[in-house]
Amino acid sequence: MRPDEDLGPEDGKLITLARSARARNAAAEGAAVRDETGRTYVATTVALPALELTALQAAVAAAVSSGARNLEAAVVVTEAAEHAPVDLAVARDLATAAVVLVAPDGTPARVTRA
Repeated sequence: MRPDEDLGPEDGKLITLARSARARNAAAEGAAVRDETGRTYVATTVALPALELTALQAAVAAAVSSGARNLEAAVVVTEAAEHAPVDLAVARDLATAAVVLVAPDGTPARVTRA
């Protein structure tokens, strides 16, 4: 999948959720994932003195703690030009087909097979 290809409506919902969470929390990143049953999980960057997580790590943690075993889709809204290596690793852990990197304006910038 190329970033300029149309994403499905379910992926568009993930983008909206991730953008909303990022804006609401004034966070560096927002992420949303969809598990194998269609449930969605949303998170933002966690930056505490004792705990640091990327938004995708936090969303995956929420999914796994709710019983998800696989992810159908993952979206990260960020100003970064590349996926964080740790994000791709955590996506691979849950057999995620692809991780979509999205600019803050909602434009898909990069799709990486995890």
